Amino acid sequence: MRYGCTNCPAVAAQVDHSGSLPISKKNSTFAVRKMKIAFTTLGCKLNFAESSALGKALTQRGHVRAKQGEEADVCIINTCSVTDAADHKDRQAIHRIRRQNPNAILIVTGCYAQLKPGEIAGFPEVDYVLGQDEKFAIPDLVERLEHSPYEATVQTSAIREVDAFHGAYSKDDRTRCFLKVQDGCNYFCTYCTIPLARGKSRNPSIASLADEAAHAVQDGAKEIVLTGVNIGDFGRTTGETFIDLLQVLDTLPTDLPYRIRISSCEPNLLSDEVIDFVAQSRHFAPHFHIPLQSGSNEVLKIMHRRYTRELFAERVEHIRRVMPNAFIGVDCMVGVRGETDEYWADYLQFISALPVSQLHVFTYSERAHTRMLEMDLYVVPTKERERRSKVLHQVSADKLAAFYRAHAGETATVLWESKRIRVSENEYRMDGFTENYIRVSRPYDKSKINTFERLQIPNDIAP
Repeated sequence: MRYGCTNCPAVAAQVDHSGSLPISKKNSTFAVRKMKIAFTTLGCKLNFAESSALGKALTQRGHVRAKQGEEADVCIINTCSVTDAADHKDRQAIHRIRRQNPNAILIVTGCYAQLKPGEIAGFPEVDYVLGQDEKFAIPDLVERLEHSPYEATVQTSAIREVDAFHGAYSKDDRTRCFLKVQDGCNYFCTYCTIPLARGKSRNPSIASLADEAAHAVQDGAKEIVLTGVNIGDFGRTTGETFIDLLQVLDTLPTDLPYRIRISSCEPNLLSDEVIDFVAQSRHFAPHFHIPLQSGSNEVLKIMHRRYTRELFAERVEHIRRVMPNAFIGVDCMVGVRGETDEYWADYLQFISALPVSQLHVFTYSERAHTRMLEMDLYVVPTKERERRSKVLHQVSADKLAAFYRAHAGETATVLWESKRIRVSENEYRMDGFTENYIRVSRPYDKSKINTFERLQIPNDIAP
């Protein structure tokens, strides 16, 4: 395996002849025994699915998950690096986990580790920095730690050379399973580091995913969420298509009840065929998550997005026509370079009028190695970025409240979740979600966990 992150030349220059970058730490030795493992996962559903898969692999080898509050032997932090705020949360997690586990071996992996391994290697708390591909060798690494001293290292493959797909699905929650169907992205939007952190688009076969999904349902999962980096691009590796995948997953060989949600899908890849299929399917929920990023066509061009706002509006209109009750979540970014006051006003007018259910608002932050930094563009002041974010958060709150009101009193199917939520000293509740993602509550009843129930949405329902 080739080591050294080509996206981080300062680190690559330091890689020694052994193919890894030693971190200045004292060597440690554990007695030969099974390890207590603790995971901290930040960021997207894909990270959670991968952490769950690693945890399963470790427990199959006899290791155990550390209980809450129990000091672990090995701590694994699976990081996100989509924004500066994400990097900050990663650093906070590293410092916190080391304080809580002073004697543990601390492994940092994920997107932050892939993009900034040298920065992480400088933290005295960290023992191992592992890139995206090396992440899946953690079970082998832990096995070696049982038997011999370690020399802490940085190990990050050149991400553009990574073509392996590592399957994963999470089943830590008793109701929901996150199934990884795709990884990587070939789009290279001007503001985004994800292709540098995750590599090129790749996927497994439909047959293998159908087997995993059927196993998850047999194992008790009632809801499967399809996850990936750019899931609409499914099939690039195998010559299959996204609609092929959906059609197979809708007809799993089981009589057990289940439903499927599609996570974020690019609007140019969310075809009319996909929308129409979901509308008439047996098991797919009327729930869409579509990244818009900007409501200004000029800013979309700057971002190098592959659609116009007119196409986006057509997709939303089509969903509303064939599934009037569908939940539509939209990713929105504010404050990117080039977003002038005029473009922002145009953006706000467009998104305010769009009949969607909720906005997921992100504030732009400059990311190293992105093309936007090389472009001569207007720079939105930090305070103005924050103001625009607050405006869109209020637009989102208003839209979500309106969506709940519109469906009050309707009959829906709720899947009850396992979390026991304290309401008062002697009172607890449980929550569940309808097929169109409305959260409802009831008094806690353990027998209801992971069961579907048809009920009437309360007339006073609110987010």
